[in-house]
Amino acid sequence: MYKIEAIIRPEKLQEVKKALEEKGFYGLTVTEVKGRGRQKGIKLQWRAGEYIIDLIEKTKIEIVVREEDVDELTDCICQKASTGKVGDGKIFVMPVKDAVRIRTMERGDAALGNGKI
Repeated sequence: MYKIEAIIRPEKLQEVKKALEEKGFYGLTVTEVKGRGRQKGIKLQWRAGEYIIDLIEKTKIEIVVREEDVDELTDCICQKASTGKVGDGKIFVMPVKDAVRIRTMERGDAALGNGKI
């Protein structure tokens, strides 16, 4: 099992979520986050002058999948989240030692559900 953490533009969430559902990936966690990368923030002009917002609002999607689904999931997110501009985000892939469904105490892939969920 692997945990996928995708940091994407907030306006791309619905498009990514719909694409994941169409491929059978339903279970996910979404968090509003702030951060910055190479873009180092954005400059804005206001009446009082210029100022920099150095932490940009992003959306983090977390999903745990079987090893054989990692490439399909990351490709799907890349295709739907990309604008081709700086600040599109990143995807991190991490191994997960175990998962436990609290209600039934199922472990491993069984805790993830049937199919891709």
